Amino acid sequence: MTRTGRTGRVERTTKETSVVVEIDLDGTGRADVATGVGFYDHMLDQLGRHGLFDLSVKTEGDLHIDSHHTMEDTSLALGAAFRQALGDKHGIVRFANASVPLDESLAQVTVDLSGRPYLVHTEPEGMAPMIGADYDTTMTRHILESFVAQAQIALHVHVPYGRNAHHIVECQFKALARALRYASEIDPRQTGVPSTKGAL
Repeated sequence: MTRTGRTGRVERTTKETSVVVEIDLDGTGRADVATGVGFYDHMLDQLGRHGLFDLSVKTEGDLHIDSHHTMEDTSLALGAAFRQALGDKHGIVRFANASVPLDESLAQVTVDLSGRPYLVHTEPEGMAPMIGADYDTTMTRHILESFVAQAQIALHVHVPYGRNAHHIVECQFKALARALRYASEIDPRQTGVPSTKGAL
């Protein structure tokens, strides 16, 4: 399998949001993101940059209510686009992990592009409740849950320590980007789908 054509495009429209996501797994880290939620845009930019994914995200949501629906639906669309881009998963590495520090915080992420959605997520208690005006820090877990549900991957995210909420969340997205990058790369020694079942 050549490293071309591994792209996904998903449009998701509800009464709450309108989302268009495009991703190229074999890109150069170019990200063009606009969800209306500043810190979330920053996190998705990290995902593209450190995953070396070319990523375009355009979301219009009911921000007059709050940012929940916007981030949730964007994450669902992103997960679906990622799954679409993986195709039949022929030749991928499949498993990967990454540890990323950000000053006093550390995130450890392990991923299996298994075809089965499962999330384990731990982070320090007592974080500040908000980052900026519109990012509720309890949403990080839900963003990951939504992504995993549609990407159909097993994802373990552990932050053993950290103080600053911005750092705690950002190192998670950076580590996620690296783990997804490594797991989705093509292994030149892999002649088929990396599973004894023959399918993922």
